[in-house]
Amino acid sequence: MPSYTPPRSSQPPTAISFELSLSTHPNTPHHRSSLTPVAFLLRAALITPRKLAINHPERGYSFTYEQWAARCLSLAFALLSVPGFEAGDRVAVISPNAPLIADAHWGIPAVGGIITPINIRNTPKEVAYVLEHSGSTIILCDHEFTHLVPQNPGQGVTVIISKDSGGQDADDGYEKFLDQGWQAWQRAEQAELQKYKARTKPSAEPKTGWKLLYAPQDEEQPIALCYTSGTTGRPKGVLTNHRGAYLAAVANAFEANITQDSVYLWVLPMFHACGWTFPWAVTASLGTHHTIRKVDNAVIWDALLHHGVTHYCGAPTVQIGLTNHPDARKLERRVNVAVAASAPTANLLAKMESLNLHPVHVYGLTETYGPFTRRYFEPEWAQLDVDARARMMARQGHAYPTSDEVRVVRTESSTDKATDDLVDVERNGTETGEIVIRGNMAMLGYYNDPAATSKAVMKGWFHTGDLAVRHPGGEIQILDRGKDIIISGGENISSLMVEQELAAHADVLECCVIARPHEKWGERGQAFVVLTEQAKAKLDLQEVKKNGSKANVELIATLKQHCKQRMSGFAVPEWFDIVDELPKTSTGKVQKNVLRARFASKL
Repeated sequence: MPSYTPPRSSQPPTAISFELSLSTHPNTPHHRSSLTPVAFLLRAALITPRKLAINHPERGYSFTYEQWAARCLSLAFALLSVPGFEAGDRVAVISPNAPLIADAHWGIPAVGGIITPINIRNTPKEVAYVLEHSGSTIILCDHEFTHLVPQNPGQGVTVIISKDSGGQDADDGYEKFLDQGWQAWQRAEQAELQKYKARTKPSAEPKTGWKLLYAPQDEEQPIALCYTSGTTGRPKGVLTNHRGAYLAAVANAFEANITQDSVYLWVLPMFHACGWTFPWAVTASLGTHHTIRKVDNAVIWDALLHHGVTHYCGAPTVQIGLTNHPDARKLERRVNVAVAASAPTANLLAKMESLNLHPVHVYGLTETYGPFTRRYFEPEWAQLDVDARARMMARQGHAYPTSDEVRVVRTESSTDKATDDLVDVERNGTETGEIVIRGNMAMLGYYNDPAATSKAVMKGWFHTGDLAVRHPGGEIQILDRGKDIIISGGENISSLMVEQELAAHADVLECCVIARPHEKWGERGQAFVVLTEQAKAKLDLQEVKKNGSKANVELIATLKQHCKQRMSGFAVPEWFDIVDELPKTSTGKVQKNVLRARFASKL
C-alpha cells in the first residue's frame, strides 16, 4: 500500500496524553461499571496503539488502533456539534463495508446516539420509510449511495457524504465533518484546562481525550436500531442496548476464536444487524479489520491469499461462489468461516475443507444481535464421511455462553400462547416446536411498534417463529420458518430438509423449495434448482430449462429419484424449475417470498 498519512482528525495528540477511557458518572458504585462495547476500542488503543486496526486497501488507507480511537473521538464530537443533537437521537448510516460504517459503531454510541444502519440494497422508497420511521436526525452516507437519500430528507436533518478517501480528498464531506469534530474536541480540552487553572484549590487533572465523554449511565440504553428485511410486510426496527451488544460481542469473539493475531475479512455487511456485533468483537480481541466495499470473489481471494485473513462470515451462497472461483486454491493457513442462513451441503463442505476453509454453523436473528447459537464440534465426527458430517453440522446446536439456553416449546396446545405456560418438546429429534429465547442477547423490542413487540415477546420469552426439534443431546435443529412449512395431506414437510437432501445431488449447485397449491394434497413442494458448472457443461442448459423438453424431463426424473432415496415419498417435490439463479438478500439468504410471489403471479 502506498504511503498514507492520516488527517489530523485521525491522529492521536502528541503534546498531551491521550486518555483512553470514558469518565464514570458520579455516584456509580465501585463494584459496577456500565457495559458498553465502546470500551473495547479504547482498551485496544491502550494495549496495542500501533497495531493495524482497520485496513482498507481498495482506497489506499488504514488506521492503527490509536489513530482509529482518535478518529472515532473526532466523529463523536462532530455529532455533538450538530445543532439540536442529543443522546437518544438516531443516526442513519448508508454505507458498504468501509471505514465510515466501522467508525459509526464507536463514534455514535460514544455520545448516546443510536446507530441506524440501512441496507444499501434497499430501494429509495424503502430507505425513505426507514428514515421516516426511525426519525433519524443525521444521515452519514457513502458517495455511491446518495441516490438512496431523499431529496428532502426532512426539516433539521443533517446529511454528510463520504467519498471514502480517508482524508486524501480535500472535498470529502465526511472528512470535513470529522475535522470539525476534531476542532470541537480541542476546544473542549482547552475549556477543561481553563477551568482547572481557575480553581483555587487542588483538584483532579483536567480531562482530555476520551475522558471528556461519559460511559452510559444506564447500560440498558439503546445502542442500535436495525431494521428487518420486511419480507412479510413493512420492515420492523429492532432496538438493542449497550449491555446486550457488549455481551454478544464477547460471545462472538469467544465462539469464533478471534485473537490478537486474527484478521477478519468483512464479507458480511456491517449494515446487517450491526455486522452481527463483529465490529466490536474483533476489536475486543485486538484483531484487525479488513474491509472490502462489495462481495467480489476475486477481491476476497486476494485478501485470503495475500492479506493474512483468518476469519470471515457468510451464507452458503457466498461459499459456493468462492469455492467455484478460478482463483480458488488451498490456503496455507486455516480460515474459520461462520456460516448462517443454512448449513453447508456435503458437496460444499468437502470443497471448503479442501481449500482449508472450515465452516462453523451459527444461527441467529436481527432480534438476537445476530448469532446466538452454534453447532459444537463433536470428536466422533472425525470418523464420519462428509455426508454424515454435513447432516450433523446442519443442526443449530446450543446457545452462546452469555445467553440463556435456547428452548423449543410446543405450539399445538393453544393458539393463544400468551395465556398458556410454555412446555418444552421432547428431546427426541422428532417433536416439532417453536424456538424461543430470553436473556442478554434478546432485543429490547420493536421501535415504535408495541403491537409487534407484544406479539413477539410473550410470557417473558421472545418467539422467533422458527420451527425446530430438540435432539437427545440437547441441540436444536430448525425445520423451517412457520410460513415455509409445506403441509401436504396432513403431513408437515420441512422445506429446509428437502433442500438439504436435494442439494446433495452432484449436479445441484443450490436449490430452494416452497409450497405450491395441490388439488388433492393441499400443498406439494415446488423446487427451484441452479445447476453446477459441470452439469451445465455436460447438459444442454437451454433445453434443460424448457419445461417438458426431453432433457428437462430426464433431469427432473433423476432428481426425483435422488430425493426418493433420501426422504418420504410425500416430501419429494412435485415440480422442478431449472433456473439461472435464486433471488437473495444482501447477506445471501434466499428470498422465498420473492419466489412465492413470482410463482403466484403465474397462477
